[in-house]
Amino acid sequence: MDSLLTLTTEATDPAPPGNGSLLTARTADSYADLLHHVVDDIAGHVRSVRSPSVGPDRTMLEQLVEAGELDGSGIGAEAALDEAGALYAQHAVWFHHPSYLAHLNCPVVLPAVAAEAMLAAINTSVDTYDQSLVATLMEQRLVRWTSERIGFTAGDGVFTSGGTQSNLQALFLARRRAERGAGVGRGDLLSRLRVLTTAAAHFSVSRSAELLGLPDDAVRIVAADAEGRMDPAALDVLLARCEAAGEPVMAVVATAGTTDRGLIDPLAEIADIAGAHGSWLHVDAAYGGGLLVSGTRRQLLAGIERADSVTIDFHKTYFQPVSSSVLIVREAADLAAAAHHADYLNPAAEAASADAEPNQVDKSLQTTRRFDALKLWTTLRALGPDELGRMVDRVCDLATEVRSLLEDDPDLHVLGTTDLSTVIFRFQPAGLDDARADELQPLIRRILFQSGRAMVARTTLDGVSYLKLTLLNPEATLTDIAAVLDLVRATGRGLLAGTRLAATEVAR
Repeated sequence: MDSLLTLTTEATDPAPPGNGSLLTARTADSYADLLHHVVDDIAGHVRSVRSPSVGPDRTMLEQLVEAGELDGSGIGAEAALDEAGALYAQHAVWFHHPSYLAHLNCPVVLPAVAAEAMLAAINTSVDTYDQSLVATLMEQRLVRWTSERIGFTAGDGVFTSGGTQSNLQALFLARRRAERGAGVGRGDLLSRLRVLTTAAAHFSVSRSAELLGLPDDAVRIVAADAEGRMDPAALDVLLARCEAAGEPVMAVVATAGTTDRGLIDPLAEIADIAGAHGSWLHVDAAYGGGLLVSGTRRQLLAGIERADSVTIDFHKTYFQPVSSSVLIVREAADLAAAAHHADYLNPAAEAASADAEPNQVDKSLQTTRRFDALKLWTTLRALGPDELGRMVDRVCDLATEVRSLLEDDPDLHVLGTTDLSTVIFRFQPAGLDDARADELQPLIRRILFQSGRAMVARTTLDGVSYLKLTLLNPEATLTDIAAVLDLVRATGRGLLAGTRLAATEVAR
């Protein structure tokens, strides 16, 4: 009878939709063939890259994208991936090329790239334990590892999509603590809450304040020293002023690696002052968190162990594929403020039981969440933290070398200093006035970007326009960077020559 039922079912069940496109036991061999096909194609691209990008103009890219038919019949997996390679990979920005020096994008280590393929295929969601099993335990172990590196003895945390989300959750936890201690309703409190940080803090601080319902003037700027690091004395004065005005400071945000200059605020002194005033201290170490594994610069983070919360982006100075970030808190109980219980996911009664499952959703602002911790786990097991630290130290050393190269350059003038791996400079030959120099910096950047030959960033500090190198490639050499600087110089001089030629033609 069972056999008859089986035969009848097999005979009458329609063919499943999808044309064998799902990854199942039946398609495992096709999956292996398809992935090898893609890997070979990408390896060919990586092998043949000669510049950060091919540099086509936006109009051409828009035309290529619009030509893609998204409503027609499928063309098959291999053809679609070949097409994607021609469209995406061919016109991508390649962060591993030594002439890519623009933003906080790093080349990625091989074990992490391979782990990315593993986690994508298995497709684990680490929101609840019954969806993830060992993946939750691995993430929790990595959270403990990171917490110990910071210096927290009983910390906890959760992986996030990036520093912006980590900072948002940190300030959310700080707001909840302020609410618990206020003795008034949230509506009466929000208009008075303040966040103190410097002008160099990441923009996600002010965006988070807005998302958390704070008023437009909630983020107050703490004065910085001549280099751009937070001035502890100014912080102390501003905290006292806020207290006197009846404006509770829900958080002080220090930065360990400002986006532009790569500077680290004096964390120990800030911790003294924030602690004396009873303010939550958050350290945004999205950029500088790599120093936790540095063999020569770890002391620059002294005092970070006294923070209430810390942001670290592993997809910056741990050479991980996007995305891989973490929020760590010193007191595990503080994460409870993020918990929300739903009967269909993590019922409150089960969470309170003696054998409660370790559901990470109880600690996260996200529900469905990728197992991004696998990449860091694999990297640490493959390379070890000391090797990662040597890679971090190398890019910081390279920044020092580049700065020395520019010290006496007649055309390129370096600004200030850095604690990490950024170099701020400006093309301004002798005799060129400041206003014209300000106009040239973004033009130089754009011309190099459009050519695809090199990518540098631009920024404005104290109303002055600059170019910026962000060095995150441990294999880049001083010779590589000098070649980009030569392109900057040649581009700037070409623009000046064109201006002079145009002036001559007008005179005629």
